[in-house]
Amino acid sequence: MGSFSIWHWLIVLVIVLLVFGRGKIPELMGDMAKGIKSFKKGIADDEEDVAEAKRTVEHRPDETVEASREKTSKS
Repeated sequence: MGSFSIWHWLIVLVIVLLVFGRGKIPELMGDMAKGIKSFKKGIADDEEDVAEAKRTVEHRPDETVEASREKTSKS
């Protein structure tokens, strides 16, 4: 009574096909794939934002902002 036989699974499959139809199941899977791709893209974008935030400009303790501006304007 704890496990299903092949006949149980066939009946479940027939009911699922009747409820959703043959064309609806691939459409649902396509939508799910788009959602996964979108999720992965969002994660990758977040990782890029974190990497950009970690990039900082290092200044020497004795250097002022005005001195650094003069160096860049002379270059």
